[in-house]
Amino acid sequence: MSTVRTDSDTKPVRASERLDWNALDQYVRPRLAEQLGDSFPATAPLTVEQFPGGHSNLTYLLRFGDLEFALRRPPFGPVPPKAHDMARECRILEAVHPVFPLAPKPYILCEDASVIGSTFYVMERRQGLVVRREEPIQLADQPQQRKLASQAMIDVLAELHLVDIESHGLSGLGKASGFVERQVKGWHQRWEGSKTSEQSEMDSLSDWLLARLPEDATRASLVHGDYKLDNVMFDPNDVGKLVGVFDWEMSAVGDPLIDVGLFLAYWVHIAPMSSESLVIVTTRPGWFTRDEVLGRYEERTRNDLQNIKFYEVFAVFKIAVVLQQIFFRYHRGQTDDPRFANLHKQVDLLARIAVSLAT
Repeated sequence: MSTVRTDSDTKPVRASERLDWNALDQYVRPRLAEQLGDSFPATAPLTVEQFPGGHSNLTYLLRFGDLEFALRRPPFGPVPPKAHDMARECRILEAVHPVFPLAPKPYILCEDASVIGSTFYVMERRQGLVVRREEPIQLADQPQQRKLASQAMIDVLAELHLVDIESHGLSGLGKASGFVERQVKGWHQRWEGSKTSEQSEMDSLSDWLLARLPEDATRASLVHGDYKLDNVMFDPNDVGKLVGVFDWEMSAVGDPLIDVGLFLAYWVHIAPMSSESLVIVTTRPGWFTRDEVLGRYEERTRNDLQNIKFYEVFAVFKIAVVLQQIFFRYHRGQTDDPRFANLHKQVDLLARIAVSLAT
């Protein structure tokens, strides 16, 4: 039998997101014991908590004695085709972790939906600071520390983009040719599939992006796909160092500027928004400005940033679609999370921001 407890960075599992703990225990316990051997406390009870952040995939903390793991599964209810692919995310981690250790090590992939109702995987748990709506004491009111954290984020993104995908056998994680075109068309289709009302600005943005598709990147890179402040973890003793990079669901091989555009979208363009769903701390003194972000990234990678506006517009458009997909689930009664009730208003605002960037 499993019990439930809570620590400071986790909460009790939401009632609507509870799983079959006994079935989970019976599946996970022997597989972890097989991999970890004597270091796994075979008789320790399973305790379960939930990481409350995020609006998409669900993440749970599993504890067996002193050992902790993270479980990832899709949200409840119907999900868009090809979205929330936990099996793909797990396999990406299996491939990337050995060459980019900030990606957590995965232990178990379960594609048998009869266990907890969906595909899921279990990975190692990292310990550190995740910055969301409020800054920890290591950063609050400390511009110099914020600068160090900014530098660390850009340097790690550059490090990811400089991984030699050919020598490490990672080119099979995606098709670099036509990557940006597929991205734009794919997110346009997701928009069409999740509309709850007409939005002319989003439609015009699709046309703007399709008319300005860049040529394929000169050098294909690993692309994280969702690289932002609350998807990384800082060392609590040195905020100039990252100890983890999470949420690899949208990772691929392609144009690295997709990551830079998304980073800027969260960091600069939508940071002033007052929202439960978007990190907003990076407008405070010490966090890098847009020019500082681009300058340090260009210095580290030598990638050409002349056409970066396209990627920024696309990123804001993409974030709007992500929020619309979540609101669509709420609108259809597939989730009752009250955080989602007003996301359509944020979609409208993001559309206006993207249009302003495009003009």
